[in-house]
Amino acid sequence: MNPGEDWRPSATPLALRERAALLARAREFFAARSVLEVDTPLLVNSPVSDVHIASATVALAEAPPGAAAAAPLYLHTSPEYAMKRLLAAGCGDIYQICHVVRGHERGPLHNPEFTLIEWYRVGFPLTALMDEVEALVRVLLGPAHAERRSERLSYREAFLRELALDPFDVPDSSLRETARRLGLKSRGANRDELLEFLMGVAVGPRLGSGALTFIHGYPATQAALARLDPRDARTALRFELYCEGVELANGFHELKSSAEQRARFERDNEERRRAGLPVRPPDERLLAALAAGLPDCAGVALGFDRTLMLALGARHIDAVLCFPTARA
Repeated sequence: MNPGEDWRPSATPLALRERAALLARAREFFAARSVLEVDTPLLVNSPVSDVHIASATVALAEAPPGAAAAAPLYLHTSPEYAMKRLLAAGCGDIYQICHVVRGHERGPLHNPEFTLIEWYRVGFPLTALMDEVEALVRVLLGPAHAERRSERLSYREAFLRELALDPFDVPDSSLRETARRLGLKSRGANRDELLEFLMGVAVGPRLGSGALTFIHGYPATQAALARLDPRDARTALRFELYCEGVELANGFHELKSSAEQRARFERDNEERRRAGLPVRPPDERLLAALAAGLPDCAGVALGFDRTLMLALGARHIDAVLCFPTARA
């Protein structure tokens, strides 16, 4: 585009009106279920430790001459930590619609700043949360997508169906060879990195054709902030939703143990050291909230912009944003 024209929004007025309509539908959906809307800070003191997520750093002011620089703040990549503190404080079922920021993400499905709908349901098993995610997505997509079927596959079933590989039993050498054939250049990738590459380039893009496809039973090493399955310690109580090859949502039966969460933060930092990334101190406020007592709950984050893209048939995220970061 001509530099003199990039003041204009990348989304059409029609797309912006549809965006507003879908946000209203989402709020109506949660209001009907008596889920409380909350609003947590965009600026946070503790970034996530996940090795795959880059947090944007913010300096509110330069230090005066001779003074030590203030500790940096971060733009949140998810409201998860703050919302769990609210849950531990007794707020009950809550949701939030907010902007989040993640570095190093740009492409047809990625803008560094994007919108999440994140919510937590007290006393919900993961299956009930999947039901609710499906119900909300169908409301947002509208009647034009009413014929989409729903399917639920385990992570293992998805790999077997799409790659004829059992992700829990296949040797690393077979994973590495399959990943090499599909374009992986790195020779030092560990098992989880190989699985995530294969999910990203070969399994995920084939999921959700004409359907809302839930994948559950992820490897325990990819649990993030989810509990492990008491019936199978190799798997985590976590799901993702795919539609037309696009990941829309990521949900957990939430981990309650402060000690286990601290251990996971430490493992994340070990991975960060191995990858040459900055080490992230654990969020002590989140750990204190877990120690005080998180209620049994399940939570999920839904990518609103991607869902809107699907509703409009858009091929690039810029088509549903007022101003993507490049012209913000």
